[in-house]
Amino acid sequence: MNSIELNRRSLVSGLTATGLSGMLGAAEQISASETLSSWTESTRYPDPRIVSLDERFDRYKLGNTSVQRLYFNPKALWHEGCAWNSVGRYLVFSDVPANTMYRWIEDDERVTVFKKPSGNANGNTFDYVGRLLTCQHGPRQVIRHEHDGSIQVIADRYQGKRLNSPNDVIVHREDHSIWFTDPGYGIRKHYTGTPTNAELPESVYRVDAKSGEITKVTDDIGTPNGLCFSPDLKKLYVADSGDGAHSIRVWDIDNGKLKNGRDFTSMKLEGFEKAGKADGIRSDMDGNIWSTAGWVGDGYDGVHIFAPDGDRIGQILLPEVCANLCFGGVKRNRLFMAASHGLYAVYTEAIGTP
Repeated sequence: MNSIELNRRSLVSGLTATGLSGMLGAAEQISASETLSSWTESTRYPDPRIVSLDERFDRYKLGNTSVQRLYFNPKALWHEGCAWNSVGRYLVFSDVPANTMYRWIEDDERVTVFKKPSGNANGNTFDYVGRLLTCQHGPRQVIRHEHDGSIQVIADRYQGKRLNSPNDVIVHREDHSIWFTDPGYGIRKHYTGTPTNAELPESVYRVDAKSGEITKVTDDIGTPNGLCFSPDLKKLYVADSGDGAHSIRVWDIDNGKLKNGRDFTSMKLEGFEKAGKADGIRSDMDGNIWSTAGWVGDGYDGVHIFAPDGDRIGQILLPEVCANLCFGGVKRNRLFMAASHGLYAVYTEAIGTP
């Protein structure tokens, strides 16, 4: 990156740290003074909540679209695990402590209860034949909802020992293997599961689609959280939400195994004393990584976008902590964001990796 780009990024980061005052101009009222209850849709384009930090993000930022709040419930506890169903044109998402899964329906934007109790469901995804996979903190397992309505347990133990609390799950589009993270969030407190002693280290696992064999692919990470593949399936990215980690890590994939683990990017943003955390992550077809971001405050919380080389190139600012995200819609160019009490969406020129 040349010195002009570095200076530009430093300038924008400084503006972000001061409430985006220099960048937002007349729209600066939506930054630090905005509260959950006072959310208003942007009426003037471009929407100042969509922030370009680098010219590489400009091609994905649409000047005549806005961040939309699709749903808000002040009684919601912690929204997670959004997954798009392209046939039914609906979005599944979880409220982990409320032990409930919901469905946002695109046709009329209704939100209905999808499953209750949900087993303290967290991460969700659909496989390549349309079956829903869900990580459950309560029973500490990954399940699959079959077409006939039955439930199949995909993973609940490794080498005879119980999993901690599966958190997020993805499916490999070529060999259909199932990959999931297993941090300890669901066994630490009563809020999202049941406190108990861990039997296994916090790890990332792979389930073979044909044999059902479960393989630990890495435990070389503090607290594995969200995960995604690169569009060419040659890399696996995993958010590390452990204390002091504040990073996203990446490994090369070699015949179902991981090698060359390394830091991909830091969630530390210039201009903020406190480093935030990544949670859910997704890639687009150009290899950019879209990561939820939170626990810092105005000007930080929402979604951060990283180029394939790890540079932060853009932000989508939200008034609350964002925990999960996915691409959906007919063209996979609509980014859905599950935040603490709300559900948000924004159209982009990026196409999400299927």
